[in-house]
Amino acid sequence: MLVDEGRPNQDAISIAQETPRQAGVIRLLELSNAYAASLYPGESNHMVPLNELEEAKVSFFVARSGEAILGCAALVGHDDGSAEIKRMFVDEAARGLKLGKQLLQALEERALQRNMSVIRLETGIYQPEAIGLYRKAGYREIPPFGAYQPDPLSLFMEKRLNG
Repeated sequence: MLVDEGRPNQDAISIAQETPRQAGVIRLLELSNAYAASLYPGESNHMVPLNELEEAKVSFFVARSGEAILGCAALVGHDDGSAEIKRMFVDEAARGLKLGKQLLQALEERALQRNMSVIRLETGIYQPEAIGLYRKAGYREIPPFGAYQPDPLSLFMEKRLNG
């Protein structure tokens, strides 16, 4: 349901685990790709492709207002008991509704359900809103992890979970 200004109504927002292979999600992923490409060179973009988002180790969440898909985020589980946040993105028309915070909470709840001990992420230095969201939620800067290499345009963060 939309309010008068054409913005989604906060009360009508739902977040649920869904398949990433749907038109509204694909549109968001394409917007996310374009946004990242406008900020960073290709070697500094670490986007997970759609087919990898469908793997069993991935929990993919979608934020909606009615049928409209407004945001998405993925939690990728690893064999060492850690998880990584990938493809978190909120449609520009829905920014300011705290969807990033709600998606992050859904990812953290899922990580706890899956007995994950830590969540890590990589984000870009030119995304102060994302960095602020993660810091406010208790994420701390760490060195590159996994297959990531040091990159002056990347910021690596983690949060230890208490289950």
